Amino acid sequence: MNAQELPDSSDLFFRHLELNEVVVTGLAGDTKVKHTPAPISVIRPGDLMGRASTNIINALAAEPGLSSITTGGGISKPVIRGLGYNRVVVVNDGIRQEGQQWGDEHGIEVDGASVHSVEILKGPASLMYGSDALAGVLIFQGMPNAAPGTVEGDVSTEYQSNNNLFAYSLAAAGNHSGWIWNARFSDKYAGAYRNRFDGRVPNSGFRERGGSALFGKNGSWGYSRVRLSYYHLTPGIIEGERNPETGELEGDAFGSRPGLPFQQVRHYKVVSDNTFRLGNGNLKFILGWQQNRRQEFEESAHECGLDFKLNTLNYDLRYQVEFPADWKAAFGVGGMYQRSQNLGDEYLIPAYRLLDAGLFATASKQLGDWTFSGGVRMDLRRLHSEALEGRFEDFRRTFPGFSASLGVVRPLGEHFTVRANIARGFRAPNLSELASNGEHEGTLRYELGNKDLKPEYSLQGDLGLDFTSKYLSVKTAFFMSRIDNYIFAARNGQYEEDLPVYAFQSGLAHLKGGEVVVDVHPIHSLHLSSAFSCVFANQSNGDYLPLIPAPRLFSEAKYEFSHGGKTFNNAFIALNVDWNLEQNRFYAKDNTETATPGYVLLGASAGTDIVIKGKKRLSIYLIGSNLTDVAYQNHLSRLKYADVNAVTGRRGVFNMGRNITLKVEVPF
Repeated sequence: MNAQELPDSSDLFFRHLELNEVVVTGLAGDTKVKHTPAPISVIRPGDLMGRASTNIINALAAEPGLSSITTGGGISKPVIRGLGYNRVVVVNDGIRQEGQQWGDEHGIEVDGASVHSVEILKGPASLMYGSDALAGVLIFQGMPNAAPGTVEGDVSTEYQSNNNLFAYSLAAAGNHSGWIWNARFSDKYAGAYRNRFDGRVPNSGFRERGGSALFGKNGSWGYSRVRLSYYHLTPGIIEGERNPETGELEGDAFGSRPGLPFQQVRHYKVVSDNTFRLGNGNLKFILGWQQNRRQEFEESAHECGLDFKLNTLNYDLRYQVEFPADWKAAFGVGGMYQRSQNLGDEYLIPAYRLLDAGLFATASKQLGDWTFSGGVRMDLRRLHSEALEGRFEDFRRTFPGFSASLGVVRPLGEHFTVRANIARGFRAPNLSELASNGEHEGTLRYELGNKDLKPEYSLQGDLGLDFTSKYLSVKTAFFMSRIDNYIFAARNGQYEEDLPVYAFQSGLAHLKGGEVVVDVHPIHSLHLSSAFSCVFANQSNGDYLPLIPAPRLFSEAKYEFSHGGKTFNNAFIALNVDWNLEQNRFYAKDNTETATPGYVLLGASAGTDIVIKGKKRLSIYLIGSNLTDVAYQNHLSRLKYADVNAVTGRRGVFNMGRNITLKVEVPF
């Protein structure tokens, strides 16, 4: 069973025994989770449906080891074990998503309603994607194919009380004589969110719209598909400026139509996805084109200042084969070509051209109870940064890279499984880190690049021990990582255009931590689960690294009322506690970061399928978040460093307060 074909169920728990049988794709070959030495988890549709979030990355941030860098309610960037930005590869529609992910306030241009399930690979063990997969990979799987000879679909809608978010999505799919198709349209509006300290946060509303379609043919020879998608996000830019007399946030944009400044983000994509049966294996060929257009409007709603246009051509050719004696292998080539242009009259990074190519090979072998797997990859990235008089220099850089991994999995008796993996990762610096020079409106800072930066190289070890029994499952995953030439931005004490200057620098970094997940089910209907995750990160000189999430404990008690009910099916009620500890390990030099107090958020949820005449006719979910209306700031919120409230002395803008979410889905 492929992760793309997970059964559509509203049961929110993906039990450990079921998860072990799921086949994942993130290691360049179809592999059962129980045979993977690197930490991999799968989030199925019921999990996504049962979470309240304003975007797909926020929904994933509830997973142990994952978090997000946020800018208000509309923009989130994924972070895996303390590493984000260009260290996390997001795969959507079969290719790596390429937008402007170097920017602090640049989110992932993916319609959350189009994501059916998610594979999460932690660490640099994936060799399919080369540079940028240093922290891990998020693989978004789209809606599964309709059953042969059928046409099916669904209508879903969502409302959130805090920011008056309203969303709807329409989807349909068909399968006739091997010809398959599907289509989806989604729309989302959100006004300004509120919290107990700031009230309504001006210009935090956004509008999001997405559409996608797939056409293809299945046969005994394999399959061939073409995917099309369009995404459009219009978020307000929260500046956090306050009235010096009252301390109130300034601005009057409280609806989904943002005021100045705001962004227009559009993403277009065409992907040809083909698999051909060849001998004992499959030959896969993927070719994709995507265009990302990001505009920032500061002084006028009709004329933009910054205007980035990025065209990317992705290619991937690989052969996956099974040999006798339990050998499996995959090898191939992959990479991309990029052309980035500046079309506005303001500049932050130069126009550039990029050529990326990689060659990889992986293999796995079962010897009795032992499963060994590993591989190697060679990469070459060529970069040409174009000159702009008085602002940017013309320069060229070439970054060669070598990645490798080796791991082993072995069951210990009936209940235990041990996993171990060691991997070397590679990441070339991006253009923002190398050559930025200008005011970054969305981040409230002036950025300076460093064209002499070297690539990052990581060496990471992972060790995990799982225990599974009838009433208890425990999953542990620990890691230690060393990253040479770790790149980050820090304040240098200077100011340009009345903004603090952040300059990119690098050094030797050490990270360690892990996750522990416990699920106790003393009776069939009751589940008591807890997940603890933490990351400790510092430089060789003793300084901490910036943007490292605080230790976190998430606990939930869930009771399931019915399975196979004639009217109500998969009904449940759940209570949860989200405890974020104090983050007092922060990068304090030149006041780049400050400590973040701990906080506890209470939540609850309930849901059921409604069955009429033996068929599911309706799914409904009610989700309460931050029920006690705690005023808090997440350590990875960029709004934490906005203006000081002169009346209260509090700095920055706080996160969202109490929120009630209603979700309804009607299949047909």
